[in-house]
Amino acid sequence: MTEVQERRRTDAATPATRVKPPKRSRSARLRVSARIARRQVRRTWVSSLLIMTLIALPIAGMAGVAVYVDSMIGTPEERADVELGRMQAWVGAAGVPGEGFWQAPDQVWMTGYGSDFSGEIPEGEFPTDPTSALPAGTRTVAISQGEIRIETAEGMGLVTAWGGAIWDDRFEGKFALVDGRAPAASDEVLVTAATLDRIDGRIGGEIVLAESGDAYKITGTFDDASMPHDRSGVAFVDADRFGTPAWYLPELSLDWPAVQELNEAGFVAYSREVVLDPPAFSLPDGNMYVDSATQQLYSVLALAAGLGAGGVAAAYMVVMLAGAAFAVSARRQQRALAIAASVGADAKDLRRTVLLQGTVLGLIAGGVGLAAGVGLGALVMALTDNGSATMFWGFHVPWLLLVGILVFAVLVGTASALVPARGVGRSDTISALRGARRPQKVTAARPLWGSLLILVGVAITVVCGIAAGAVTASTTLAYDSPLRWLPFVGIIGGPILAQIGIILSGRWLLWLASRLLSRLGIAARMASRDAVANGARTVPAFAAIGATVFVGVFAIGLGVMSVEQSARSYMYSAPIGTAITTLYPAGEAPLDAATAGTAADAARDAMVAAGVVETTTVSRQEEYWAETASEIPADALRATALMPERVLRERGEDAAGMGWSWGELNGPQNNLTVVPADGLETVLGVRVSAEERAAYEGGAAFVLDAGYVTDDTIAVGAWTERQWVFGGAPENYPIDPATLARDDGTVFEPEPAEDAAWERRLDAIVVDAPESGVTVAISPETAADLGITVVERHLFGQFAEPPTQDDMDRLYALVDGTSTDEYGVSSWVETGPSGAESWLIPLLIGVAVLVVGASAVALGLARFERRPDDATLAAVGGTRGLRRRIGFWQGLVIAGFGTFAGATAGILPPIGFWLQSQTAGQGAMDLADIPWWLLGTLVVALPLGIAAVNWLVSPRTPALTRRNVIA
Repeated sequence: MTEVQERRRTDAATPATRVKPPKRSRSARLRVSARIARRQVRRTWVSSLLIMTLIALPIAGMAGVAVYVDSMIGTPEERADVELGRMQAWVGAAGVPGEGFWQAPDQVWMTGYGSDFSGEIPEGEFPTDPTSALPAGTRTVAISQGEIRIETAEGMGLVTAWGGAIWDDRFEGKFALVDGRAPAASDEVLVTAATLDRIDGRIGGEIVLAESGDAYKITGTFDDASMPHDRSGVAFVDADRFGTPAWYLPELSLDWPAVQELNEAGFVAYSREVVLDPPAFSLPDGNMYVDSATQQLYSVLALAAGLGAGGVAAAYMVVMLAGAAFAVSARRQQRALAIAASVGADAKDLRRTVLLQGTVLGLIAGGVGLAAGVGLGALVMALTDNGSATMFWGFHVPWLLLVGILVFAVLVGTASALVPARGVGRSDTISALRGARRPQKVTAARPLWGSLLILVGVAITVVCGIAAGAVTASTTLAYDSPLRWLPFVGIIGGPILAQIGIILSGRWLLWLASRLLSRLGIAARMASRDAVANGARTVPAFAAIGATVFVGVFAIGLGVMSVEQSARSYMYSAPIGTAITTLYPAGEAPLDAATAGTAADAARDAMVAAGVVETTTVSRQEEYWAETASEIPADALRATALMPERVLRERGEDAAGMGWSWGELNGPQNNLTVVPADGLETVLGVRVSAEERAAYEGGAAFVLDAGYVTDDTIAVGAWTERQWVFGGAPENYPIDPATLARDDGTVFEPEPAEDAAWERRLDAIVVDAPESGVTVAISPETAADLGITVVERHLFGQFAEPPTQDDMDRLYALVDGTSTDEYGVSSWVETGPSGAESWLIPLLIGVAVLVVGASAVALGLARFERRPDDATLAAVGGTRGLRRRIGFWQGLVIAGFGTFAGATAGILPPIGFWLQSQTAGQGAMDLADIPWWLLGTLVVALPLGIAAVNWLVSPRTPALTRRNVIA
């Protein structure tokens, strides 16, 4: 054996030493991953732009809301400027001197005596002038404030008014002289621009006070920083015009000891120095005091919590959709990442590369979203600003909160790339380099876990619905027991758990659907198999759609059931669209006939001026409110229609503890309403035949509750007013025996009524008028025949056309302005129970937009990823029509699965709350109230519409040079 052969034999026997690649530091690997991630983001700019848009949209919304809401929270400096202008403080009489009067440092409306919060004011006179309590020579500017009634172009109006030199330059920031000059005489005034418009006047013209008729010359216009531009105001020269004024201090700065000295003298003080730097303060009763700065902090924290809750919901959809986009992008990068793996990158490096792409895109999208959100907030503020400095105290940018939103955007971007990054880390480098595109296999683990979660979620909803009803009806369970709210958490949490189960079983469910759809043609087979093969793209897409539909169906089902439940118990005051004006006494004494007549005439004129074409005056018996019987005239009687005892008992037993409530016109102890025959149709809202009208004028009564009627008549009895107030008159309303049970098992029986002053029976005309608040209507002649004393209390009016909101606002302004010191007047328009349309239509539009948007993202990704497959189909003879049909079935599979899953989970909470109401037995909801047809249309029509649009959008002409072999 030669020497060479011996050396070779020796070398062969010696184990080869593997040369290890040099270790790279973690920072070096991170830099390489970041460099690759940055380049991939630029190279796949289309998908990067899509992902950034998905992230930036909710970030912009959150930032806009943060700026908008924070601008509505005033800082101490801004509040002081609006309150004082450039003054240092104001002082006002508010307490009795020498009685331990105190105030909070920066919340001057929080006052008391000693440790008393009861509102009891010691005997004594309030001070009238702070001069003696202030240092000698202190300059003051006195301003008083009140309300006056002025003559307007359309009648009369109540406006805010001031007395004193509000045009003083030192009020800059609070008051401002806008145009003209300051008044120099007692018969001259300043007005706001809105007042000029309201009286159709001008500078140099006159304004007339409604009550006195005095005319004042308008010398200019002014602005109050705290008032909206459309609010009317007048400023007079005399500072004491509206009682004791507040004294503003232009030069003297008050510290906290000085404020406390003023408190002892009976004055309250708002001091700029104290407000900007409040001292430590505890309430005299030992309770914690929360200053304005802390309240502002709480407001910001509440804003952050609200944004966090909304952000989590938005992040779910963004992570799903952006995750689908990342899944497509990651598959497009497989070859590039495989090359990196072939030269030393391990699985961690590959995952890090994809994750960093999400981080980079989240950072960029967060910055863009913040900038757009701040601009959006400024735009909305400009559009909604009403001119009051107290609506938006300033343009506030909560930088700390925006930094948190930016971090949130980065986390969302990173989370979106998490699942695709894990998939890249498990990829086969050799297969990726070869270009094989193998479909993913469906494992049994997730379907089993998902199915289990679905079953558990449904079971939790049903059990918690029944349990919630039981705890609601329970009278022994402590009010603060967790058992009272835990079942409601389960009613909502159970469906969410079921939806998570649907998501976990997503690919398996798609696989089952593909087996069925394969029988419907080649297009359906290819579309469904594509959905299964690309579960990383399709499952997040229909999960996002499902989450949107879940919220929509939940809100629609529960909201409509609640609305209909409320509508069934709604108490109408008059037929819908009817204007109602109520007259009431200004003091404790009831209205007399003369005062009521004067009030009715003024209200009627105002209603006609507001556009009411026909009015009807309704009269009622007056009720007394007294502490002693001697305050009520001995001969005062009140009559009422009596419900038979048997009906009272039956209704009491049927009430099941619900209790009863009545409106002003149908109280059981004052249920007779005197209505002229000409106004019956206006008040009742039903057609009255000639025979019924004749019977009514002849002494019959219209009865809207058949329970009062026995043998076509009703019983009417009268008792003294003292008996109604202090006992002796009948209760006349249903009583649930269960509410009157004693501990020993016996039932409390109300004291029997004393003998009536008189009783009569009237013929009854039973009518079905569900929109009327009247129980029994009698004519003025019948009331006179019975000896009932009534006064005018209500006016009912009809508009020529259904009233608009502007008509209602005009009615309120004109009628309410007729109140005087002797009587009050209030008006409203009966609009009926709130319907679901006001929120249902916007909700449906929002759900549809989000579903269409999510579907557009998913289907756009599908088209992008299918380009090689389209090329292969075209190469083997696949027509454009076939590719259109594949697009149709793709849209139907993705949108259909999402809407079906979301609707299935979303209907569970309404069912849970329905079970709760059935078990509780109080005002039970009805599943029939849910608009099932609407939900069915949402689940069926929306996916069909999306699929049809996807079919209409023609696929791109395939590049036939890109033919991939499907392994």
